[in-house]
Parts: sequence; structure tokens; C-alpha cells
Amino acid sequence: ALSLSLSHLLCSKMALSRLSTAHTDTKVVTLRETPLPGHAARVSRVKLLRRHPPRVLCSVAPNQVQSPFVPSTVADPTKKRECFGVFSTTYDLKAEEKTKSWKTLINIAVSGAAGMISNHLLFKLASGEVFGPDQPIALKLMGSERSFQALEGVAMELEDSLYPLLREVSIGINPYEVFQDAEWALLIGAKPRGPGMERASLLDVNGQIFAEQGRALNAVASRNVKVIVVGNPCNTNALICLKNAPDLPAKNFHALTRLDENRAKCQLALKAGVFYDKVSNVTIWGNHSTTQVPDFLNAKINGLPVKEVITDTKWLEEEFTEMVQN
Repeated sequence: ALSLSLSHLLCSKMALSRLSTAHTDTKVVTLRETPLPGHAARVSRVKLLRRHPPRVLCSVAPNQVQSPFVPSTVADPTKKRECFGVFSTTYDLKAEEKTKSWKTLINIAVSGAAGMISNHLLFKLASGEVFGPDQPIALKLMGSERSFQALEGVAMELEDSLYPLLREVSIGINPYEVFQDAEWALLIGAKPRGPGMERASLLDVNGQIFAEQGRALNAVASRNVKVIVVGNPCNTNALICLKNAPDLPAKNFHALTRLDENRAKCQLALKAGVFYDKVSNVTIWGNHSTTQVPDFLNAKINGLPVKEVITDTKWLEEEFTEMVQN
């Protein structure tokens, strides 16, 4: 019975060995063992040592040697952080003819990387669906103290997927580390809306977030970094980020309002009785929600101005706008 109990405890410790906490050196976890027949339940307290800084163990084919990777501690937040995981280290040897035609590796920073949107986006980036089948990438993922453990899990999932184009992954919570040398910055992370809240209500807290991220991009990112803002309200957040990055080209900052654009296209197509691909030149001005203005004056249906196809002016000026806003 004692042997079984010790075995059970050891297995529990091994299962917990991959867990870590974000910003402490140790963590004590209480384990309650399943009692054997005729024995009382026993409670054990296991101290987990923090692997600091965190890292992912990368997959290597049998009989192939991988150089050990030892991250270094970065004291200065403006200096480049070492890589957290290096993937597909043996792929170049196996497919030299293919990889030598690949483009130069690009650094892609993603904020809010532990969230639901990023959970879909990151795997599209790693697979080559976004930047192309010959574009290797290094993912630089940013989370928060609260989401850091989930962020480690995301990195592990990316490793398990074994995408050849995914060459490096690093994670962190400091934008001055994560945005170092970034050539693309996908700013997804933002405080979400609560029930009944409008996006404008988030301006105070999210404005501070994007001001800090703008300053970090200005300090450490590539001088030609492309910035795409998704966090709501995205147009205002993009402007705040831009104003805090005066040394970067303003034309490189973009707010992603594609959902609102698609909603406007759908409503125009339904009203005109055509398929949505016949609707073009749709623009959304302003932010999301009730502050946005869907532009039907410059839009076209089958190449014709919308007002020549849809003659119901009241619908265009009132119902159409309200449907897109809500």
C-alpha cells in the first residue's frame, strides 16, 4: 500500500512538473491522494520550482543532436530578449533545396496572444496562410501577468504543431522586450467590453495600454514596422498608438474594422438582391458601435453607385446605418 501511495504521489509530481507560475520562484500545490481501500486519504504539499525564464522543449527527430538553448536574463528592458523556443532546428538539413529559396525571416509581434482571437490567428501565421508558403517567421507573443501561464500553453501548442515556417517563438509581458525588432505588430490585446458597455467606455483604460505600446514600438521596433490594431475601439486606439510613435511612418498604422465593413456589404447585397462579391468600395468611418458611419455614397454594386441600384434613400440613411452600427 505504501509503495502504491508513493508511486501515486510521484506520478502527480511528474504531471505537475510542466506547470509554472508567471512571476514567482516557487509555488506550493496541495495534492489529495485517492485513498486505498481501508486507508484514510492523505494530503501532500508539493513545492514546485519555477523554471525561470520559461521555455519550451522543442521536438527533435531520434538520433539527431540539438544544441542546448539557455535563455539569458535581460536586465535592460530595451535590450533584445533571447529566444524562448527554437523550432524545426533540423528541417534545413532535410529540405535544403526547399528552404534555401525561402525569404528572409520576419519578426511578428502579437499582443493579447493568449486570447481567443490569437488562438485562431497564430496557427494561420505559423502555417504560412497569412504571409505565404516561403516566408519563415519568428513569433513574439505578449500577454499579461494574469494570462502568462496560458501563454506558455499556447507556445507549447505551437511547438507540437511542428510548422516548418515557424522558426522561433518568444513570450513576455514587457512590450519593450516583445516588440524588439518587430516588423509586424498585431495589437489584439485590450480590455473587453462588459454587458451593456459601449466601446467608448473602454477608452480610458485601453488608451493607456496603446499609449505604452506605441512608445515601445517607437523605441525598439523595426523602423518600417507595420502596425495593425484590433483592440476596441480600434480606430481611436490606433491613433493613440500612432501619436506615441512619432519616429515611425504614420502610413504604417492601420485599424482593423473588417467585421463592420463585411456587415455593411452584407446589408447592401441583401437589399439589392445580389451576391456580396458584387459590392465594392465600402468604407467605415469613425470607430465601432454607434460612433461609426458606414459610407454608402462611395460604395458600388455591380460597378454602379449604390444610390443608382438602391433607390430607397430613407433605408440607406437610417435603417442601413443603424443595422451596421449594432
